[in-house]
Amino acid sequence: MSTRSFTINRNTKETQIAMTFSLDGSGKNQIQTGIPFFDHMLDLFSHHGLFDLSLQVKGDLDVDFHHTVEDVGICMGQAFREAIGDAKGIARYASGFLPMDEALCQVAIDISNRPHLDFNCALPKSKVGSFDVELTEEFFRAFVNNSRITLHIDVVRGNNLHHVLESCFKGVGFFLDKASLFDARKPAIPSTKGLL
Repeated sequence: MSTRSFTINRNTKETQIAMTFSLDGSGKNQIQTGIPFFDHMLDLFSHHGLFDLSLQVKGDLDVDFHHTVEDVGICMGQAFREAIGDAKGIARYASGFLPMDEALCQVAIDISNRPHLDFNCALPKSKVGSFDVELTEEFFRAFVNNSRITLHIDVVRGNNLHHVLESCFKGVGFFLDKASLFDARKPAIPSTKGLL
């Protein structure tokens, strides 16, 4: 069985990104985006998804965090898509709830080759530290569009914005791992069409 891992380097006038993403890891990571709260969220995503992630970013943070967050989402999505390959033998679907203290998030995933994000989170236009909360949706949209998965995220409840975002990142990591795991009962591509 080949290693489900992919290395990507993306250089634009706005960001320079070097990333290696491994599906079948143990959650170890080295993350430096220049945005401490975003690093924390990606650490949670990697750790609870058991994805190994090496990520070094130099972005135009003096302008805004937007380009860095979106471009990391693009690269992670592309790396996931390459690592998953034809998706032969995977579970494909996963869903459930992820709590973080008073916050509760529901996540549903289909590794479908059809990008769709449904982000039902009435988050205020606010900040956690210096991180713009609205960039959470930008990250997941970029990830979904480039990984070509279907992802539903619903924040059920939560008062503390840090906890709410933590439940989202943990939840997506945790259930993405479940959806990408091999199922011995499914040796073929998990679709009646024979192709995702």
